[in-house]
Amino acid sequence: MQRAFSIYEMKSKRVYAAWFGIHFLLITAVCFAGLFWLIAERATILPPAFNQYARKAELIAAWLLGRQAGASSPVRRGIATYLHAAGIQAGYTFFAPNIPGDRRLTLELYYKDGRVEYDSPHVSGKAAALRLNSLLDKLADARYEPLREVVVKMLALSVWRQRPDVTKIRATFGSVNPPSITDFEHGKRESFQPMFSYDFSLRE
Repeated sequence: MQRAFSIYEMKSKRVYAAWFGIHFLLITAVCFAGLFWLIAERATILPPAFNQYARKAELIAAWLLGRQAGASSPVRRGIATYLHAAGIQAGYTFFAPNIPGDRRLTLELYYKDGRVEYDSPHVSGKAAALRLNSLLDKLADARYEPLREVVVKMLALSVWRQRPDVTKIRATFGSVNPPSITDFEHGKRESFQPMFSYDFSLRE
């Protein structure tokens, strides 16, 4: 009985060791896939000569993650499911220093007397501000295009309620891109790149 228990314990240790190795192999592959992608996209200070090698290394990491298989492949789906369940689907590139551009919704307020003011949707509290930023990030996704106008109209309406003498609102949504280190050293600041806009005429 004791011998059978020892064999079972040994097999369990082997299973745990194999799972441990596969788990950290996937973590390493995810991190290196993101790292090599950054190098290949010339988002680092490394010279361009590294781009070609980084692209090949990225393909190897993608192969380990099953991304080279078809979308309906059970291997690819199984690995993707495990990565998301374990919370390891994104590597360090999701965080700093490669922070994506911020999104901004600018509202041009046209008054009855001809005045024009610029404003943005207001929120109360840090939690609401975080939700608004997440909402604006989603609006940039092409999948949310059918909902864009409705969401932007609701945000513009919240501002109009505080200024009932406004007759028209032009809502412009775009991306705020921070300057590169070289541009910042030369005095350049962030740039705004419009993506889409809507005009809302407000009546009684």
